[in-house]
Amino acid sequence: MSLANRRILLGVSGGIAAYKACELVRRLRDLGAEVRVAMTESATRFVSAATFQALSGQPVRVSLWDESAEAAMGHIELARWAERVLIAPASADVLARLAHGHADDLLTTLCLASAAPLYVAPAMNQQMWAHPAVQANLALLRQRGVVVLGPAAGSQACGDVGSGRMLEPHELRDALVASFGGGALAGRAVVVSAGPTYEDIDPVRFIGNRSSGRMGFAVAEAAAQAGATVTLVAGPVGLPTPAGVARRLDVRSAAQMQAAVQEACAGADIYIGAAAVGDYRPATVADRKLKKRAGADLGLQLVENPDILAGLAAQTVHPFLVGFAAETHDVAMYAQDKLQRKGLDMIAANRVGGGLGFESADNALTLYWPGGSLELNRAPKEALARALVEQVAARYRAVRA
Repeated sequence: MSLANRRILLGVSGGIAAYKACELVRRLRDLGAEVRVAMTESATRFVSAATFQALSGQPVRVSLWDESAEAAMGHIELARWAERVLIAPASADVLARLAHGHADDLLTTLCLASAAPLYVAPAMNQQMWAHPAVQANLALLRQRGVVVLGPAAGSQACGDVGSGRMLEPHELRDALVASFGGGALAGRAVVVSAGPTYEDIDPVRFIGNRSSGRMGFAVAEAAAQAGATVTLVAGPVGLPTPAGVARRLDVRSAAQMQAAVQEACAGADIYIGAAAVGDYRPATVADRKLKKRAGADLGLQLVENPDILAGLAAQTVHPFLVGFAAETHDVAMYAQDKLQRKGLDMIAANRVGGGLGFESADNALTLYWPGGSLELNRAPKEALARALVEQVAARYRAVRA
C-alpha cells in the first residue's frame, strides 16, 4: 500500500476518540502521505494542537480568526490543497452542521470550500448514534456523496456497549488507500449480498436461518479496501455498514433480496453472493397471528424461492459471479455441482458447524472455479475475506482479460 505524496486533510472534532487520530496521522505518514490537521475548539480539550503538529510535521489550524494564516485566505488555500478530507472522529454535532451546510468554524468552512471527496468516521455514544436525527443527517450526507466510514460496535468510554466506536486507524488508512484506486479491484463495481433472509408465516413468526452476516460484511469491506465501489445488499442483521462501502440496501425476504441484487448488478463487474438465502417460503402468509389450538396439527405448505445466482447467470450479460455453498456434509461434491449447474465463475465452499461458519468469528473456505481450486485455511472472517477478494480479483482478471 502507498499514499506517497497524497495530500490528506484530517479534521478532528471533539470526542474521546480524538486520541486515535494521533495514531492515524502516523499511519498515513508511514505510507508517504502529507497530512495537515484542522481541529475544532472542542477537539483541543482532548488532544493538543502541539501533538498533531509534532506528528504531522505541519502547522495545525484551529480557528478562522488566525490572523497570520488568514492574511492570504489560508482556509481557501488549505481547502484547495487537499486531495481527500477525512473527519475522524466525526461527532454528532459536526455531522449535523455538515448536513445542513453550516460554516461556523474552520473545519466546516473547509469542507464547504473544498472540492475534494469528503469522508467521515463517526464516533459517539450508542444511543446518540441510533437517534433518528443523527441517522437523518447521515442520510443527507450520503445523498451528497459523503462516504461514511463505520462506526464499529463494541464497548464505549461511557460504559455502554453498541455501535458508535470510531473505526481503528488502520481501517481508516486502508479506506483512504482504496479511494485512490491502489487496490486489486480499483475501478470495479462490486455487489455483495450478506446475511440471512426471513420469510414471514404471520405477523409475528417467520422462517429464517442462523447466518450472522459477518462473512458477507467482511467481504464487502475487503472489496472496498481493494479499491472497488461496493454495494452491499444486507438481510436482517444488526451490523454497521463496513468502512468504504458506497451503498447499502437492507432487505428482509428472498424476493426482496433478488430485486435489490438485480437492480444493483445492472452495470456491475462482480457479484459475490455471500448471503444465506432461504430456499423456501410459506405458500401463504396469514394476516393475523396464528393461534395455538390444543391437539391441532398445523401444516405449513412451502414453495421454492427464486434462485438469485441462477437468475443472473441466465442473463446474456452478467457480472462475474461468485457463489457460496454452506454445507454440513459432502461439501466438495455439493459445491462443485452448484458451480457447474448454476454457471458460476467461482464458488466458496465451507462446512458449517464445529465452530466454523454460522455464529462463529472464524471460517475456512475452499474455492472452486472451472479447472482449479484453492484451500483457504481457518482464520478470522475478516482475514479470510481479504484472501477471498484477492482470489476473486485474480480470477476476474484472468477471465475478463
